[in-house]
Amino acid sequence: MASFATACRLSMRLARRKLPHDATVKGFKTSAAALAAQNFTMPALSPTMTEGNIATWKVKEGDKFAAGDVLLEIETDKATMDVEAQEDGILMKVMKSDGSKAVQVGTRIAVLAEEGDDISSLEIPPDESPKPQDAKEASKSEPPPPSQPPSESTTQAPKKDVAKSKTKAPMQTYPLLPSVTHLVKENGLDESAIGEMTPTGPNGRLLKGDVLAYLGKIKASTPAAVSARFEEASHLDLSNIKVAKRPEAKKAASAPTPVEEDSLVTLPVTLESVIKVQKKVHATLGVFLPLSTFIARATDMANDELPLPTGAQPTADELFNQVLGLDRVGRKASRGSYLPQVSALPPASFTAPRPAVRSVDVIDVLAAPSRSSAPKMKRPLTPGLSGGVNVFSISVPKREEKRARVFLERVKLVLENDPGRLVL
Repeated sequence: MASFATACRLSMRLARRKLPHDATVKGFKTSAAALAAQNFTMPALSPTMTEGNIATWKVKEGDKFAAGDVLLEIETDKATMDVEAQEDGILMKVMKSDGSKAVQVGTRIAVLAEEGDDISSLEIPPDESPKPQDAKEASKSEPPPPSQPPSESTTQAPKKDVAKSKTKAPMQTYPLLPSVTHLVKENGLDESAIGEMTPTGPNGRLLKGDVLAYLGKIKASTPAAVSARFEEASHLDLSNIKVAKRPEAKKAASAPTPVEEDSLVTLPVTLESVIKVQKKVHATLGVFLPLSTFIARATDMANDELPLPTGAQPTADELFNQVLGLDRVGRKASRGSYLPQVSALPPASFTAPRPAVRSVDVIDVLAAPSRSSAPKMKRPLTPGLSGGVNVFSISVPKREEKRARVFLERVKLVLENDPGRLVL
């Protein structure tokens, strides 16, 4: 019975080898081997993986495993990943032990047997890993194809011969792209046809254009030309770039700075009301407030909310409010910093009028009228403040003349009409 079962399994394996199978098996990849043993090669766990390190084997030699079991851990430059079994089997022989470094993709790392096989009676298949020297020798020993004239009835055959005449492409270690798999299945191509195609993708990957060139649907030189153009465009050549010299700044003609002329704004102000309030405070509270205190407080009040000077430039806040559409509610006044100069009005020159010359009358002499007293001359006022009229003046630029006049009018209004506000 044992020999009968072995013969049945052998016949099933031989039949299975004759059937075409898909080259895009994820996980590990097996190749045909003598009888039951199969080579287990280093899988490509990512599109850019070319080699990896074997961290540890999870299954020992001679142990059985089921589909989905972790066979080993592989370390790459990015991560450590598990390799799972796709079907039940037995680990017959480990070719690359734990800690093996820089194992190339496609290199045989173990030999597997199917479930129920007697591994003691099985032969280890030969190593079918691709070698660069073998590929070169095969390309040298391959005879050139005979030249055939093109015919209208068979346009596809000559293009296939041209593709076959090229250097044999290395075995595909990456999973095929979906577009490539679709073309392969649609045109009924097998693994041998895939091996004859020349890959032009990154790291020797087979692209859709390579399959189309093999089928004769596009020119055989198109994939290589496109790949070369992409390779050239992927590098930026900075060897011919020179730093441009900075243009010299043009010296602006130094225009003479215009000297802004000042304007003297004056306004007469009487301090009679201030003196009355001063005396009243002194009599009531016993506190004497000098006139300078009243003037200083009036100046501080008058500097609040003065109109803006003519041609005043907007501030940064005003420009920002203008951007937001808030310029209508922007400031239209600002606080001033004026300090008036005060001086008393000079006394008007007074000369006593001379009596008119008239003829002497006897009656006037006899009447002897009383002599009118001569007009008394007023004493001149001392410089500075006076109890009468004083002149408040400010020297400002012409563009601030209106603003300064408003300031002096406010000072005059407070000192003459409501000086009591300055006591509080």
